[in-house]
Amino acid sequence: MQVTKYAHSCLRLEHDGGVLVVDPGVFSEPAALDGADAVLITHEHPDHVNVEALTRALDRRPIPVHGPASLTGLLGDAAGALSAVEPGQSFTAAGVAVRAYGGRHAVIHPDIPVVDNLGYLINDVVYHPGDALVVPEDVQVDTLFAPIHAPWSKFSEVVDFIRAVAPRRAYALHDGLLNANGFGVLDRQYTALSKTEYQRLEPGTRFRL
Repeated sequence: MQVTKYAHSCLRLEHDGGVLVVDPGVFSEPAALDGADAVLITHEHPDHVNVEALTRALDRRPIPVHGPASLTGLLGDAAGALSAVEPGQSFTAAGVAVRAYGGRHAVIHPDIPVVDNLGYLINDVVYHPGDALVVPEDVQVDTLFAPIHAPWSKFSEVVDFIRAVAPRRAYALHDGLLNANGFGVLDRQYTALSKTEYQRLEPGTRFRL
């Protein structure tokens, strides 16, 4: 499997000729959707789903979109492509096995409504949690993409999340709001405290699993 880390929270996974894209949001490169065979969306926030870019991709080629049923209203004309996913559900997307975890977004503030959110374990290897720190049960995660910075997150909680998942390695996710100063501080601290091999990848970086 080849994985490409795009900006912020977007991943592109290529396996046995299939292309699976996760969370192509407004902070990410629209080119991530080129040639996609299926799309996974963790939740409805725009940094995780760029509706205009997704609609253009669907106009070029009909592809299934998997995510919470609450995406229906947001997607508008593209809602016909949505296959609603429930927590605990297993399914196949772009020829790759996927299992959904969680169900709700982390609390940003009590005055802000909590939306549905799903984490995805992909091919029993890669875990993308979306915007929640839900530890997948009864599975050994090889590669975790950890949301290192967000309005809803606290550094100590993210460190404990990485330790609880206990992956072989962790890569930074949800980093589109940081500048060089923030990267310097967080990269150093996550490397020191996460108790796994931690790395932040520049957008467009590819690697094989």
